Amino acid sequence: MSSAPASRVVILGVAASDSHAVANQLIAHALRARGYLVINLGTCTEVAEFAEACGRHPDALAVLIGSLNGHIHADLHDLPAARAAELIRCPVVVGGNLSVGSVKHDSDLERLYRLGVDHILERPEELFPLLDGLARRAADPAGRTGVPAAASS
Repeated sequence: MSSAPASRVVILGVAASDSHAVANQLIAHALRARGYLVINLGTCTEVAEFAEACGRHPDALAVLIGSLNGHIHADLHDLPAARAAELIRCPVVVGGNLSVGSVKHDSDLERLYRLGVDHILERPEELFPLLDGLARRAADPAGRTGVPAAASS
């Protein structure tokens, strides 16, 4: 297994009731091509499995959860408890088809945030800028931007 800096480790999986594997494999491949170490839990992944993976990789950059069947709200019902117990401490990112039906509502996204999701991606091309930003913040937790304070005034 290749090694990567902790700030480049991502935990990837598909929501518990969802067996759609193709997008999961394509995302894993794209992540690896960009230098990320991917812990791919595959399809039908329970919150407890994401939490276990976070325990094995406590410095993971993010947990990435995909859903195509639209049942992610029910699939993440254990996320608040896992977050409260600090079993999942890194940002949780979701993407895909996040609700059932053709009409999407902002309330569907708000429900995900209330469950403990940190980032919701509407398009695949949003993933790498988000992860790159998280990696920069992880590399410099003090939030420094590389610009001296005197120069930024």
